[in-house]
Order: sequence, then structure tokens, then C-alpha cells
Amino acid sequence: MSRGVCLVALPISDIDRSAELPSASAVIFRGSRLLCHEFSLVLEAKAIEHEVLESGGSWVLTVTPTLVHRAYDELSRYSAERSVPRAVPYFVEPFAGAAIGAIGYAVILLLTAYCAGIGLFGVDWLSLGALDADAGGEWWRALTALTLHLDQEHLLGNLLFGVVAGAAAGRLLGPGVAWASILGAGALANYAEILIAPVAHRAVGASTAVFAALGLLAGLAWRQRLTLRERRWYRWAPLIAGICLLTFLGAGTAHVDVLGHALGFLFGIGVGWLYARTGVPRNRAKRLQIATGIGAVLLICVAWLLALGHAM
Repeated sequence: MSRGVCLVALPISDIDRSAELPSASAVIFRGSRLLCHEFSLVLEAKAIEHEVLESGGSWVLTVTPTLVHRAYDELSRYSAERSVPRAVPYFVEPFAGAAIGAIGYAVILLLTAYCAGIGLFGVDWLSLGALDADAGGEWWRALTALTLHLDQEHLLGNLLFGVVAGAAAGRLLGPGVAWASILGAGALANYAEILIAPVAHRAVGASTAVFAALGLLAGLAWRQRLTLRERRWYRWAPLIAGICLLTFLGAGTAHVDVLGHALGFLFGIGVGWLYARTGVPRNRAKRLQIATGIGAVLLICVAWLLALGHAM
């Protein structure tokens, strides 16, 4: 925490003058050598002529009498800002088990891909679980669509980026909370897409959840940096970086679900901002991680049971 320095305003006639100082100089500050040199830099930045001298066993900062009021104003403003305690971003010790969450994510995607590939139970998993704006009240598609992919390239891409982004989120929030939050943000984004997309719109893929993970990370960092006394661009850097990644990775050919990517990113930012605001990253309860992780897996299972039961 910075320590403030109190500057006391004195009329020009009362400003300390010393026999050791030039007669045309007035003392604006008397104190330690370190502080005198610090204040000297402030006056130098404002192009105010001054001197730092040693007088009577102490150090003084002097200016000409005509510049006293201007120098005092500058140093007073600087001292007031200096005395305001800076908000220190809290440090969160990385959670263990991030790899477990990433492995669980990969297993679910690979297992779903296998079941869809062999047509388990004699049904078309892709048509049953795909995001379909014309599917009416089949809300479970918002979840099942996150586990389906069109081909191996589509699957491997989402596996790679999802593992990296999810593991990073798991280190900050814990694997259970992180993946449950990613799933929730991704499902909300898919459901919103069902409501606003054209009737003929169809989509599958975990990329919406991947961008929700990126948004979650950006939202956490953005909210934390907003509490710091930094330049505006520094405070907004996490959000800007996230938007750049969204633009670079989330846009592409006509077959890319840009709307889903954007919605996933936005919902992820909202969740991350809320978590940072309420202090969720500081909660290290193991029961919370286990409960949220199991809950996320069960939610996917329920969604697929509803999808398969709807076809039978």
C-alpha cells in the first residue's frame, strides 16, 4: 500500500527561507532525500523549474516564488493519488485436478462420437441430438448438440482447443465448477440460438462450449483487472484479447456456426464476470467440485436419454 505525504499550503510570505538557499528561492517541501527526488520528477514532468538542495541537515525542494502555487497544486494532486490504496488482485492458488476434468471432457466427446458412428440402438444420433431451430420444445438438444461432430477433423479440433481452454479454467475454478460452468454457458448459448436462429438452422459441435470456456477466462480476468488502478487499456486487455481470439478462431467458412461461437463467448464472459464479482474462485470446497462435476455428467446423460427416448 502506498504511503501518502501531506503537503501543507503556506502563503508565499510564510514559506520557509534559509540562509543556505538562494534568496530568490522558496521551499515547497522539506523532507527525506528520496521524497524530494520523487517530487522533483513530478515537477520536471510538468516543466516547473525547481531545485533539490540539502539545507540544515535535511533535504528541500525549492522553486521561485512565482511558481509556488502551481508547484503546490501539482504536488498536492500527486500526493492525493499516491495516498489512495491500490486494489491488489487476489491470488488464487491453482486448483488440482484440472487434468481430470479435461480427460472427462475428451471421454464424453469420444464416446458420443463412437455411439453416433455405429448408430447405437439403431437410431441416427446426429439427427436426434443436433441443434434444430425447428425442433419445438426439445430443449435437450442444447446439450446433446455440444457432444456431436460432423467428422474427425471437427472432433479433433474441438478436443484440442477444449482441453486447453477447459484445463486453464479448471486451474482457476476447480475442475468440477469449471466444466459445469462451461457446459451451462454453452447450453444457454445453444438454447438462445434455437430461439433466434432461422427455422432451417442446424448445428452441432463442442465449439460453442469451447468459446464459452474462453469467455469464462476473459470474464474472470476482466472483472479482476477492473478493480485495479491501471490505464484503461490495461484494465480492458483481457476482454479485448478474448474478442480477438473469437474473431480469429470463431469465424471461418459458411459452415462455421459464428452465431453459436459468439453467444457461447458472451455467456462465458457473463459467468466469469459474475464468479469474479462474487468470489467463487476462492471457494476451495472439494464437495463443491465433486457435486458440480457429477452434476454436469448427469445432465448430459439425461439429455441423451430424453433424446433417445423421444425417438423410440
